[in-house]
Amino acid sequence: MTATLTTPQVTLIGAGYSVYTRICQIALDIKHVPFMFETLDVFAEDGPAKARQAGHPFGKIPILRHGDLTLYETLAITRYIDDRFDGPPLQPEDPVDRARMNRIISIVDTQVYPILVWGLHVPKSEGREPDPELPDKGRTILSVLESVAQPPWLCGDVPTLADAYLAACMDCILDSEAAEHLPGHAPGLMAWWHRARPLLQSA
Repeated sequence: MTATLTTPQVTLIGAGYSVYTRICQIALDIKHVPFMFETLDVFAEDGPAKARQAGHPFGKIPILRHGDLTLYETLAITRYIDDRFDGPPLQPEDPVDRARMNRIISIVDTQVYPILVWGLHVPKSEGREPDPELPDKGRTILSVLESVAQPPWLCGDVPTLADAYLAACMDCILDSEAAEHLPGHAPGLMAWWHRARPLLQSA
């Protein structure tokens, strides 16, 4: 049964700097779900305690509230958003296309986020050098993403959760040492980013 978009209220708790908060925001926006946003900085001294009070037992973000339901973990939140609300589907029906989507999501979780975001972007933002082996790993990740993408979007003709996951990371990737390698190692990703950039505008 599809939820009514106005009642009960949807609230997303997180932070603008959080990749995983932005993923949830993008999913909500693609589905045209109105929501309230509550900022919670988990890097503040009392941030983890506030996150636990808000409903995340590990003191992290994002957290989604929908009526009496409180959800944490981005995988659970984004799939709930897709399954519960009207709007464009975010997961392909075809098993092969869905597997391709999940493959990209897994690459973002296990490679893009730890290496391109935390390993290359964060050191640059803090004015320090990254671990010396990470630039090569970053180039490999970009090449792999280039090879598995199915344009015009990452999984075909319409945006899916794969696009939400990678789009939420792109500002960090572009503000890292990996950015200079994008034109050579992943020109297709750059073309995709021109299409996907509006997904991030409200996130």
